[in-house]
Amino acid sequence: MNRVTLKQLADILGLSTGTVSKALKDYYDISPETKRRVKELAEKLNYVPNALAVNFRTKETKTIGLIIPEVVHHFFSNVIKGIIEEAEKLNYLVIILPSNESFELEKKQLNLLVSKQVDGIIMSLANKTIDYKHINEVIDKNIPVILFDKISKLVKCSKIIIDDRKAAYNATNHLIKTGCKKIAHIRGPLEPQNSIDRFLGYKKALDENNIEYLSNFVYTCDEVSFEEGYQFAEQIIKDHPDIDGIFAITDLVATGVITKLNELNIKIPEQVSVIGFSDWFLSRAITPSLTTIYQPGLEIGKNCFSQLIKEIQFKKNNTNYNYETITLPTSLIVRNSTKTI
Repeated sequence: MNRVTLKQLADILGLSTGTVSKALKDYYDISPETKRRVKELAEKLNYVPNALAVNFRTKETKTIGLIIPEVVHHFFSNVIKGIIEEAEKLNYLVIILPSNESFELEKKQLNLLVSKQVDGIIMSLANKTIDYKHINEVIDKNIPVILFDKISKLVKCSKIIIDDRKAAYNATNHLIKTGCKKIAHIRGPLEPQNSIDRFLGYKKALDENNIEYLSNFVYTCDEVSFEEGYQFAEQIIKDHPDIDGIFAITDLVATGVITKLNELNIKIPEQVSVIGFSDWFLSRAITPSLTTIYQPGLEIGKNCFSQLIKEIQFKKNNTNYNYETITLPTSLIVRNSTKTI
């Protein structure tokens, strides 16, 4: 069955295409009777507006792109939910593409979104991203880009973040306040800014509490996975039998730590306290339940979309604007993997 066009509706009703178009959009200067006739026929014939024609007239596709390092990930799933909830309110389509923590795939996905003529792009950098030329080239094409979570200070665009350094400081400080004096940190890869900042927050807490920072108390993940937490936990106990606290960069890594410590019959938190980051559902399911930092994924997603739409409108109106960095608050969620103060 051929697609019904606006002109066919107009011919059947004996109206101009302009009148039919305005009636479908509820323009005030079209009579209620005309609107009724047009909408009834459109519904009867299953008329669907030609998106390409609309895009050509409005110079926008009502489509945005989202690139995330992982799809099956509690934090990113909350970000996706926040973006989609806001996008639906304005009838925007969201194209979601994973980078799988790959620099090369991230570049490919970014080029794909540009070829699809999306109105703007939201993205969190892959752990393996080593330079930012591909992102800056997109920005130079006047396509708005918003970075969140894993960002780079070398990309000139708006960013939606948390204060990772402060949050990591609070996590480490909590361990210290509960009596921990020998605290290991399982950090993320060296490149992402959030990994750097969480490491620096850990160091700052040690320094302010007159605890010596020792580089051999820091273990670096490549994949930031459950398996790495599991393996590092055993290594930490071998390297430092007197360890009494572990701060892991994410709850997934911390869950691996707790699983291994349980297997080794090391009492948590009596012998070793463990704290994570992000407040995944896993943090409540593991035994003992995990003390962690709440990272507001849903709110980050909503703010990403809101900021992107604002910049899309600035671009549409040829209006200059300043990039913004919006920092959302975090909070400490105390559970059973750390001692009470």
